Amino acid sequence: MSYHIRLEVFEGPLDLLLHLIEKAEVDIYDIPIAQITEQYLEYLHAMQEMDLDVASEFLVMAATLLAIKARMLLPQEPAGDPESVEATTDPREELVARLLEYKKYKEAAAHLKSQEAAQARVYSRPVDVEAFISAFTPDNPLEGVSIWDLVGAMRDLLARVPAEEPVHEISRQEVTISEQMDLIISYLAERPGGLLFRELLSGAATRVAVVITFLALLELVRLQQVIIYQPRPFDDITIFPRTAEHPQVAAGLG
Repeated sequence: MSYHIRLEVFEGPLDLLLHLIEKAEVDIYDIPIAQITEQYLEYLHAMQEMDLDVASEFLVMAATLLAIKARMLLPQEPAGDPESVEATTDPREELVARLLEYKKYKEAAAHLKSQEAAQARVYSRPVDVEAFISAFTPDNPLEGVSIWDLVGAMRDLLARVPAEEPVHEISRQEVTISEQMDLIISYLAERPGGLLFRELLSGAATRVAVVITFLALLELVRLQQVIIYQPRPFDDITIFPRTAEHPQVAAGLG
């Protein structure tokens, strides 16, 4: 069974690529292809570490980036050579055009969505109180956090865990997702002020434990038992129990 990452904000390889470019704060017309390719492959590796089936279009984009990188490393033909027109063409040109077109449609979709949300708050007749209350959607459990932020944080933490686990003659202790969910809930009960995402995963001794803990957190989000909040881009990600009052979240949403 394949699992495709498809969310409100990010969808597909072009969206991931655009996210990396914006995060690196580089000019879209002058993409540092080696840097962006390395970061793109790191994200794919992190997705595979979590046993997620990477969609084929992500792998096609990875191959495209590697091909562009290889072309840019080739020596340039002399400028006077009439057969060097193709060689002097920037190999990033087609990719930049695709990114600009994708960005245009993405911004248009975001504008239409905001218009739809604004129109949804307009009523032309007396408001039915029960209908008005039911029209409100639940709080976003991932307020200010995208799936790529979580995957990026996961990638950084995996990099700190040794790739090869020590070999000992001991019985293996199995860790289940349900057990880790209970452990996270107990941590949150002791930390009313919130638990940092990096603190939650830093205690895991093995790469398997890190992955199981991360999947347990995603399951708690799906069951709407926790809220994950990031006040500003690139700030620490904090986890709160949904049942508690969180001044930080309230201030961010206000």
